[in-house]
Amino acid sequence: MRLTRRGRIVLIGLPLVLLAALILSLAGLLNSPAKAADNASGLTVTPAVSVTVQPGESLWAIAGKVDPDRDPRDVIADIVRLNDLQAGKVMPGQQLFVPRK
Repeated sequence: MRLTRRGRIVLIGLPLVLLAALILSLAGLLNSPAKAADNASGLTVTPAVSVTVQPGESLWAIAGKVDPDRDPRDVIADIVRLNDLQAGKVMPGQQLFVPRK
């Protein structure tokens, strides 16, 4: 039996590609930074208040009002996380939880 060039590529290349995908998947799984708390004492509560978005207001403006001493990008990240916002856009009349000082 004689293998063609394409046959050798498939015979050798396909297992190598699958092995590389497996190694990358395992590396991503093992290096994952997310870790749940081991117990309830490891959890913290973020104090928050509810605000209503006014017409023309952006997350940047809300972050500046809520905590002018902090970097607005950090406050916006907290607001996005608290409200599970998929996009950085808000609508007038929308209720948002914002971190309290």
